[in-house]
Amino acid sequence: MKINVVKGTRDLGPKETARFQEIIDKLDSISYFYCFTEVTLPIIEHAQLYKRSVGETSDIVRKEMYAFEDKGKRLLVLRPEFTASIVRTFVNNKIHALIDLPFKVHYHGPIFRYERPQAGRYRQFYQYGVESIGVNSPLIDAEVITYGYAALSFIGIENVILKINTLGDDDSRNKYREIISEYFQKHIHKMCHDCNERLQTNPLRILDCKIPSDQEIIKKAPKIHDYLSLASRERFNEVTKLLDQSDIPFEIDQTLVRGLDYYSEIVFEYHYYSDEGKTLGALGAGGHYSHLVKELGGPDLPGVGLSFGVDRLVEVLKEIEEDDNEEDYNSFVLFYLIPVGDVKIEDVYDVLMELRKQGGYSYDMYHEKKPLKTLIQKAKKRDARFLIFIGEDELKNNTLTIKNMKTEEQMVVNRQDAKQVIRSLFFSSMREG
Repeated sequence: MKINVVKGTRDLGPKETARFQEIIDKLDSISYFYCFTEVTLPIIEHAQLYKRSVGETSDIVRKEMYAFEDKGKRLLVLRPEFTASIVRTFVNNKIHALIDLPFKVHYHGPIFRYERPQAGRYRQFYQYGVESIGVNSPLIDAEVITYGYAALSFIGIENVILKINTLGDDDSRNKYREIISEYFQKHIHKMCHDCNERLQTNPLRILDCKIPSDQEIIKKAPKIHDYLSLASRERFNEVTKLLDQSDIPFEIDQTLVRGLDYYSEIVFEYHYYSDEGKTLGALGAGGHYSHLVKELGGPDLPGVGLSFGVDRLVEVLKEIEEDDNEEDYNSFVLFYLIPVGDVKIEDVYDVLMELRKQGGYSYDMYHEKKPLKTLIQKAKKRDARFLIFIGEDELKNNTLTIKNMKTEEQMVVNRQDAKQVIRSLFFSSMREG
């Protein structure tokens, strides 16, 4: 019986995996430039971590977590987001007492949410993000936002619109929540089921509804900027001023609230639009959190972070590069060894192992006896740059016959000189392209 891949998950072949790794490598470079240090965290966490941080009423906790009870009767979940885990490790390890703050980290790994699969969205997907914890300053907010914009540009995504908003401080948000509840109470009978639920649990989340008929009602709702405290207004203005100074273009979107309860003050999203106006939604998003560290048992310190959906970044780059999307399951090889004549396959294998011990480059061979023409075709399918022929003369004279597949040039070299010659051939082939 054939067993299919689980709904909402997918296999990544060599080509797609290489795309992912290339993006991760480039994001690592930007993280290094901005002095973010990498951390690696568990995939499984206690469910209580997200109930306390993301919020009992959030869609993630109510509908989307992959939760299970282990043999010790502990309620665990597959990680649905990273920020709470980063804050947990910050608190667990008392990092605030060990370093000069802020605590600046980057991370990447799989995330699991039971959502409806759609274009660019999966139930297991990959995130890359950064967090800066411990310093309460608009400069930190602006730095993280600027990092995100620079990162997208660095990996090759230019048509980006940064949308920003502020949720204000506690007083601003509480006041606005009352106002917005009164407004939506008058219209809720015309709105969707989710909006009806959110009115009872978290009215601000109604602003995030994407149903067109509800959007018309949302557009006419009171705006949070009319209810901001002086401190929140000044903080938001300072962040936007810093973005202007860094030549970061942005749009203020007063309906932007994000789906996680721990956010306060600045929130933001990065959207890509193709030349035809096509979008996959937000490529990345984040915001400021004032109380999450304290809520999880640490000192009263703020933080700000963002994360990118790497799956979506891959989809956008494929569109930009007009990639044919055809997977190639052949693994790349630089030097392909081919037995000639009646030599034993084991003798060629010994040469293969000898070359691999020298390191530096990829070597491979076909591990069964086949006609010479067949083996050359197999090398071409692997996109080999060079063929190394091993026949009786080569074994007797301790030599290698190396052929450049692009130029058709062929040379005989002593095996004791092979390391230096192969290095020279590699760099010459790189110049040839």
